[in-house]
Amino acid sequence: MKKSPQPTHHLELRVHALEQLFNSLDPTPFLNKDLDREAEAFIESWALAFAPNDHLHITIHVEQPVDAGDASRLMTEAVHNYFTYKTGRVKGELKRLLKEGRFSLLVGLAFATLCLFGAEAIGQAEAGTAISIVREGLTIIGWVALWRPMQIFLYDWWPLARRIRIYKNLVHAHVRVQAAG
Repeated sequence: MKKSPQPTHHLELRVHALEQLFNSLDPTPFLNKDLDREAEAFIESWALAFAPNDHLHITIHVEQPVDAGDASRLMTEAVHNYFTYKTGRVKGELKRLLKEGRFSLLVGLAFATLCLFGAEAIGQAEAGTAISIVREGLTIIGWVALWRPMQIFLYDWWPLARRIRIYKNLVHAHVRVQAAG
């Protein structure tokens, strides 16, 4: 069976000047500048709509006269550098989340074990409604202690992994600058 080619998606941005795409408060050189929050959010939300392996093409139409070749090279490098930075930040966030999950799992298992041993010990001591309530309460509390680590390992890491894949895809996006007109 022949594998179908990955789709290509195009984003068309229109700006008066390239500087509009960058954070004006960022004092770093042009290539390392942070993207403007609105530009970043727009590009990111557009890219999130597609599969992480799809090809992405960004065309920036600029009203102000520019050398399209140099501007394309500079914007390509700037966008790629920015999303490389974002990839690293989210990877760090994922690493911290998984570390929290491992610690929470250890604490939860220890607590659940104590609760279940306690429930077993109470259940053997005496029969009665109050004892049954305490025994069942300890059992439930023990299992609830595992809620957070299970949430992390079953659900919370997926969105971060998806964002990492999308950012990596944006790092390889084709970026082109054109004079508007």
